[in-house]
Amino acid sequence: MAKTLVAEQRINPTWTIYAAPLIAILQTAEQMGIQQAALLDNLSFRAEDLNVPDRRFPVTDYFKLYQAVYDISGDADIGLAVGRISFLKGMNLQLYMATVSRQFRDYLNLIPSVIKLRGDIGQVGAYRNADLIELRWEPLLLDTARKRFYSDEILAASAAIINSLCVLPVPTVNAQFTYPEPLDTRQLEAIFGSDLAFDQPCSSLTFNAEALNYPLLQQDYYHQGSDLKQPFRDFFGNDDPSDQLLLNLKQSILQYLPEGEVTIDKLASKLHVSRRTLQRRLSDRGTSFLHILQEVRSRVALRYLSDDRLGITEIAFLLGYADQGSFSSAFKSWHGVSPRDYRRG
Repeated sequence: MAKTLVAEQRINPTWTIYAAPLIAILQTAEQMGIQQAALLDNLSFRAEDLNVPDRRFPVTDYFKLYQAVYDISGDADIGLAVGRISFLKGMNLQLYMATVSRQFRDYLNLIPSVIKLRGDIGQVGAYRNADLIELRWEPLLLDTARKRFYSDEILAASAAIINSLCVLPVPTVNAQFTYPEPLDTRQLEAIFGSDLAFDQPCSSLTFNAEALNYPLLQQDYYHQGSDLKQPFRDFFGNDDPSDQLLLNLKQSILQYLPEGEVTIDKLASKLHVSRRTLQRRLSDRGTSFLHILQEVRSRVALRYLSDDRLGITEIAFLLGYADQGSFSSAFKSWHGVSPRDYRRG
């Protein structure tokens, strides 16, 4: 049996993980020829529990499942394979996010929030150093920093996402890892290139800062109604075209929603007016910033729910809610039913 890589760790009992990362690990194990039954004995869930994508599980299940796959397979490159699966399964969400961003720098602002969709395992921070940008993996549990599985998964998925969203390619300049150099680095080099460094203070990816200005590939997501004519980016095109303030405000809200912090100060700055000026102009129109914010969320929520490829948790994220429960409560106040019941109807 392969040597155990995960040491005893003190884990916050309130930390949880969504179903998607667990499913990706199981799919990787399946490709290795490992029977699912051999992996689930010591975990808190059954295979059928994963059929509810918005359900959360103890984060210890995530660590134990990785370890079980490694113990059986002895393959230390597990995380790289899981990262690729995570990228492929999340492509629909990534393309939606590209519709509310114009340049790569806009998307970078969303990365910390995207990682939260996986659960309580850590975050990715973006740091600028002269003409380079570093994406740094910052695990919640420091004991996991030198473990391959978790950093490999996040960095592999991040590299794939970064190099797929822009019109121009964004190759990784170099990659560094906290763990010791493996005997076989071929898989790492295939994903991150040949400039690799090990036993580093943190695991991270670096790319050229010029990519910040690269335009994102814009996808025209259309309504799934009968006309199929209105592109997603023109979602508010049917509003009064003479009121550019409201149109620009709604489009800006849509762009900032996934960041989770949509404030009147941020939007006023985006529109190049003061907070007081924006409040006064909205008051002159018989409305308020909060009313417009909720109107945008309400209308766009219906659009997202029309696409069955988006889970309720992903929709909550795109609308700027911290969790599915907060979104469900808001949606019910708008439309009288839960998002799940609306979709079923």
